[in-house]
Amino acid sequence: MIQSRRHTLVAVLALGIASAAGAQGRPDPAALIAAQREAMKSFAFMDGVWRGPAWTLLPSGAKHEITQTERIGPMLDGSIKVIEGKGYEADGRSGFNAFATISFDVNAKAYRFHSHAQGMAGDFVITPTADGYVWEIPAGPQMTIRYTAVVKGNNFYEVGDRIVAGQPAARFFEMRLERIGDTRWPAGDAVAPK
Repeated sequence: MIQSRRHTLVAVLALGIASAAGAQGRPDPAALIAAQREAMKSFAFMDGVWRGPAWTLLPSGAKHEITQTERIGPMLDGSIKVIEGKGYEADGRSGFNAFATISFDVNAKAYRFHSHAQGMAGDFVITPTADGYVWEIPAGPQMTIRYTAVVKGNNFYEVGDRIVAGQPAARFFEMRLERIGDTRWPAGDAVAPK
């Protein structure tokens, strides 16, 4: 009898909690997507296909030069930005490939940069600026990796700096890309239902 009352009490409490949660309502998906799409207008300048020279410093200190390409476009009704970066060696081989998304968290009112490159993945804060963006990778208690981009017209310039507390920033990456066209990627050419 006591066991039965305990189960009844648990069931009544669970029903009350579920009813209270339901009364608050689920966020309206259309409103969330509209807010995300509006926020993502800050990154519309990135859309298209880009190509140009880039270099990075190797651990040895030598400068390694490549041809960098980027293809960037909207997805999910314009609520996220999808990016593929590919670096080509002088002989045409792919020496670097990265994939990323930029999204906007409506509740946190913050942009997120989710990146996959060189066998690693991470989520980082990205901040739009008047003519580009800045994103950072925390790299320990005293160091930050900061990428800063400026996009003007058909020119996309991005640098990477290693910032250690109490020292001047050390540049280890630079790319100078030119916009070479539009792309329907990734939203275009979706698989048809039949």
